[in-house]
Amino acid sequence: MRPTLIAAALAASTFLMGTSFAHADQLADIKKKGELVVGVLGTDEPATFVDPKTRQIVGYEVDLVDAIAKKIGVKPVLKQIAVAARIPELQQGHVDLVAAGLTHNKEREAQIDFSLTTFVTGQKAIVKKDSGITEVPQLAGKKVLTIRGGTQEPNIRKAVPNVEVVTFDTSQQAFQALQQGKGVGYVDDEAALLRSYAKLGPAKAQYVVLKQNLSTESLAIGIKKGEAALKAVVDETLRDLEKSGEAQKIFVKWYGPDTASGFQSRDFKFNTDKIE
Repeated sequence: MRPTLIAAALAASTFLMGTSFAHADQLADIKKKGELVVGVLGTDEPATFVDPKTRQIVGYEVDLVDAIAKKIGVKPVLKQIAVAARIPELQQGHVDLVAAGLTHNKEREAQIDFSLTTFVTGQKAIVKKDSGITEVPQLAGKKVLTIRGGTQEPNIRKAVPNVEVVTFDTSQQAFQALQQGKGVGYVDDEAALLRSYAKLGPAKAQYVVLKQNLSTESLAIGIKKGEAALKAVVDETLRDLEKSGEAQKIFVKWYGPDTASGFQSRDFKFNTDKIE
């Protein structure tokens, strides 16, 4: 190839690479469009749920998203997605972030990136009292209900290898199925499970929350793989919330002693994106 053609080819290649890298900068795209589109469940009280009075999606993760959007200088736009669609929606570029009760684990690290841990919770099972079940191993051979597409199903199967699992699109559907007698137990993250349990009112006497944790889950905000600039601003926002004390206030607002969740303390901080 002649020197002039080589130079032209190199110039074209450099231009295309530059264009590719610019296009890959999702943070720049977010600033340009003026919106941060975030995938949320909208069915996971108090993390993200529809306020019956305002009909707006609110919650713990929404407050974090609002802070991130403010840091970037754009408008937050919430898009409801299903549990099973969280990672595909992010990978396909339909949302910029996912704040949807997303467990950070090693398997998912191959698919997406994660922010600093935003919540730590155990997964528990609740059973009907008349089932006679008092410990997790007693769920062997029994029908247990949970959410489709989350870590709940693999975790209960790991804890009780011969359990029968039936999954539903939302936690509300699964918990309602328990009340309707379609299974003897229901599995979910502790915070969400205790919230559902509290809403039973006097009917709580008919149910028992088993003490044993099926697993300990580190939840985080999902970020498309390789978007370093976006991850940096998300993590910086979370660190700022921790440093200012706002992270503690947001936790108490949604999960504290005066809420249905009734957590007496916050045993984690926004300080790491590492998991064991």
